[in-house]
Order: sequence, then C-alpha cells, then structure tokens
Amino acid sequence: MRSTGPVSRIGRSLVAVTATAAAGAVTALSLGVSPAAAAPTDVTTPRPGDSCTAADLGTRHPYIKTTEVSPTITHFKGWYVTEGTTGQQTVSTDTTTVIAVSVGLNDTIETSFAVEALSNVKATVGLDVKLEYTSTSKESNSVTWNLTQPGYYGFYKGTKKVTGTYGSLNCNRVQQDDGSWALEWNEGPGGGSFTTFTTLEEGAVRCQDSVPADSIMARAQDLLDCGSAAVKADPPAGAVAQTVQQKPDRPAQHPAPTSGTSTELPRATGHSARAALDCSAEAYKIAVPGKPLSWGAPLLADDGVRLRPSTIFSAHLDNWRLCNVTERNGVIEASLWNWGNGGCATIAEQNAATERALLMTVPCAEDDLQRFYIYRDVPGSSKIGVQNKYTGSMMGYDRYADGEFIRQYSSGRQDGTGTFDLTGV
Repeated sequence: MRSTGPVSRIGRSLVAVTATAAAGAVTALSLGVSPAAAAPTDVTTPRPGDSCTAADLGTRHPYIKTTEVSPTITHFKGWYVTEGTTGQQTVSTDTTTVIAVSVGLNDTIETSFAVEALSNVKATVGLDVKLEYTSTSKESNSVTWNLTQPGYYGFYKGTKKVTGTYGSLNCNRVQQDDGSWALEWNEGPGGGSFTTFTTLEEGAVRCQDSVPADSIMARAQDLLDCGSAAVKADPPAGAVAQTVQQKPDRPAQHPAPTSGTSTELPRATGHSARAALDCSAEAYKIAVPGKPLSWGAPLLADDGVRLRPSTIFSAHLDNWRLCNVTERNGVIEASLWNWGNGGCATIAEQNAATERALLMTVPCAEDDLQRFYIYRDVPGSSKIGVQNKYTGSMMGYDRYADGEFIRQYSSGRQDGTGTFDLTGV
C-alpha cells in the first residue's frame, strides 16, 4: 500500500490537533494545557475513578464487578449401611459436576492479568480460591469415612464454586468539571466472566442428620432423596441406585482456549482480503519517551516490530499512520499502517493467547487482531499506551535496546516501559 484513502472526519481531527511548528519539528498528538502531574496510585488494586500516571498508560488491571458463591457437589454416591456393616468404609463416588478454573475464554491461567483477576476474587469473597488452572475432575473420587450408625448415607466431595464478572481498567485522560484534564483508571474495552473454587471437602451424611443450611453437606443431603421408596424399603448394604434427582448434572464441556486471553476477545476474521484503509495524512513515530529508539517495522514477513533508531536510512519503516480511526469515551481505536512496508501491525493469530508474543506486520485486512486502542495522556503531552483489541494485551518491551522486539503483555509492563510517545513527523 503506497497511498492512503481520503482522510476521514476523525482522521482530520487527529491531524488538526497536531501543532504546526518549524519544518521537521516533532509535534504532539494533542494540544491543550500543560500536562498536570497525576497523583500516584496503588497500581495493584486500582478502582474506577482512581488517579493514575503517564507511566500507567501502557498497563491495565482487572477489577471484580460481581461474585456469586454456591456450594456444589462434585462427587457423590448413595450408600446403605445396615447393622453390622458400620465402621470405616471407602466408597468410590461418581462425578456429578466438573468445575474448571477459567478467566474469560482462557483456562490456562498463565498470564498476569488472569492471575491478578483471581487474586482479586480471593480478596473480594474472602475465600481461599484456586489461583491457577485446575479442575475438580483431577481429584480422586474415593471417600473414606468412619460410620458409627446404620442408615442411608451420601458419600460426597464438594466445594464452594465462585463465579462472577470482571472488567478491565485502563489509564486514560478524563476532562474534569472545571475543564481541566486528569489521568484516571476507567473501565476500558474488554471484560468477561470467571470461575474458580475452594478446596474440596469430603464426608458422609445421613437423611436424619441436622446440617447447616446452604452448606456443602446440605447439598449432599439434597441428593439423597430421603423420601424415595428405595430408601424406605430397607435395601441391603452397599450402593443405592441413583434416583432421577441424583443423576449427574454435567455441565457443557468447558470451551477450548481460543486465541486470546479472556471473554473480551471478539472473533478474528481471516486475512484473505486486503483492506482499503481510510488513513490520516499525518505520519507518526511511536517512540520511547525522551529516547531515540522508536517502533520500526520489519522488512521480512516473519520478523517482528523492533525498537530502532530513526535515521535517513530508516526508509519510513519508523513512520506509522492511524487508519479507520474511531473514538469512544475518549479512547481512540485505529489500525496502524506502516509507511515503509505497507503492512498493518498485528499479533499473529496462532500466538494471540501467548504472553510476550511479538508485534508483527501483515497485509492489511478487516481483522480485530490489527486494531488497537490508544490511551492518551492529558492534552499537551504526546504519551500513549497501546492495546490490541482482540487479545486485550498491552504493547511494551522487555528492555530498552536497539533491535528489541515490541511484545504483548496481558497486564502491560508495570515499570512504565509500555508508555510511548506518539509524535507527528
């Protein structure tokens, strides 16, 4: 792609905010008052409306919106004990419900965002929940219990299933009532649901036992179906056939991980067609603030975007245009088209769920993997954070060095290396 289409209304607005300066001078994306210093915040537990700093523009955090705790039986077996058969018994139970830990569509729990989300769940509900991927199906189904009285028992394993929803907090500029600007943590694009559970407990319960309401033991007692004819008929010792109420209520199979980190992931489209982009006339560098290195697109298709110095030999590989620009709640969404190689920035689909996957360029297409959210500092500053729309991850780098790759990080880089300068050239 060597030329761009007509500049859109939003594209013109982006160009318009670029201050005119001496030829070749670097200009900022937005005009306005001088940037005000935002009060620092505890980045580990931000809440909507908390203040943030420019270093937080390239980061994001989960926050828990809703939670529900429900006692759940995962393994169960009805067992009749007659006189003379009491004592310690070991019973192999049947799996009734499978609970798997997940955050959004990603049940691997390998990213910092997912781990932080589950840690916030733990703090919110005050329970010791699982913080890594596991499933109740991995537990042994054997229950050993010392029985002192004859009767109809339910041998069980159960847990407290914790479900709910989470949102994604991003740092972005917000205009105050007095017209001034400040940086605040606000709910950004992306969010989803989570599932986790507490440590399994096991035991045996009879119909006549008095148990706490809404407890795991009470749920097991419900499965006994104490009024059934089979129980009243004084059956022989051993397993009791399951009644209709006891049939395993297996949930739908947990969805396989998709190429993304959470429910915030929309479906990616194919790369079969090259998109006709509506790009701004202005070209930008995406640079490390106060330093000479900036995003440089690769010449080779299998290479990634790297930090490179801008020189007369850069061949426009360090120049980017914002295309198909939209803005919602102060957050810009755009495709990043490279002037030097004619490709669009993207995360490869096969690596979309991978922490630290490389940012690359490919032929432009209608694809959410090629769309990025841009979070801006207060007017007068050109500092930004960049987030991939499909994966939800923030762009950053491991270390400042010539040739270092730009990568995605589910929570961003907490040391500020995910904050860049978007400056016109």
